[in-house]
Amino acid sequence: MAYYRMENLMEKMASNAAFDSGLVAIIRSATADQARENATALIAAGIEVIEFTTTTPAVFELIEEFTSDSTKKHVYVGLGTAMSRSHVLSGKDAGAKFVISPHVSQEVIESTKQAGLISIPGVASPTEVADAIRYGADMLKFFPASSLGTSFLKSIRDPFPGNTWLATGGISVASIADWVQAGVSGFGIGGPLTSGGVKNIANRVAEFKAAIAAAKESQ
Repeated sequence: MAYYRMENLMEKMASNAAFDSGLVAIIRSATADQARENATALIAAGIEVIEFTTTTPAVFELIEEFTSDSTKKHVYVGLGTAMSRSHVLSGKDAGAKFVISPHVSQEVIESTKQAGLISIPGVASPTEVADAIRYGADMLKFFPASSLGTSFLKSIRDPFPGNTWLATGGISVASIADWVQAGVSGFGIGGPLTSGGVKNIANRVAEFKAAIAAAKESQ
């Protein structure tokens, strides 16, 4: 099975950008300062795609801050945990390039597409996959990945060929190869990158990147 890079997503974000790591860093912090610190460390460690969630205080201000920083133009910033049209529009105004949600919402997906942004809803069943595609989703976030498992993903992918999958929720370095084998193109990773504090972020990013690279090389 070939390893499919997240080319659809990246080509829509910036046609001249090569995104090979398959890694989206999720920022879900208790304070805006903590979110800023984590995001800064993640970017310094080589992260190219960052998702700021709506559960993080001052999320739209943070998105605007990072998208307007000329030193971070190589980083693609998006909105996560989008639950409403209001979230989508506020994210667009702040400079978000993509919108991720934990569920399938016609309102969120259609608002995202109307805003000219990339839609990545969370799916956990065949019905949700079918609905997400019908509403216009660009990619599918398999969530919660670790609870559903790779066997379920393999089964659910078969009736819906040609889609790009992002696995999120409970992903570990050790499980990367199994997920790639199951057909995943990229990974949304939050706590495993940041829970050890800023001092450990660089090492954790390197571990995940190395695991993803090794997994796709073996396909």
